[in-house]
Amino acid sequence: MSDPTYRPSRRIVFQGLGALGTAVALASCGSGDGGDEAATPDAGTELATTTEVPVGGGVILQEEKIVVTQPKEGEFKAFSAVCTHQGCIVAEVQETINCNCHNSKYSIEDGSVQGGPAPSPLKEVAITVDGDKIVTA
Repeated sequence: MSDPTYRPSRRIVFQGLGALGTAVALASCGSGDGGDEAATPDAGTELATTTEVPVGGGVILQEEKIVVTQPKEGEFKAFSAVCTHQGCIVAEVQETINCNCHNSKYSIEDGSVQGGPAPSPLKEVAITVDGDKIVTA
């Protein structure tokens, strides 16, 4: 029978909290299979305007989990913004699409892995340009 007056030592409590914190941190990194992939919005969904996407860069659409790039003037591409390493959302586009969680980098031209631990390219999202609007195809 357990002793109702037993109180764990501070060391035991802090060790338990440390283990719990580690488990939460590891769980928040994702499964490592890119399983948090964004669902593609319906065809015709406006993502951005052509003036919002810089040449040689791009914009990240957090809500849609999509990144739209313009590798060359007038050429627009779109990819999932979910890093294939552990499911983080990419953080910036500066010549490459960059994930700050573990420093994976992807090409703005084709989504291919350019560096870091990412195991596979970003999934391409079909888009069209309708006037100055970039929309899902």
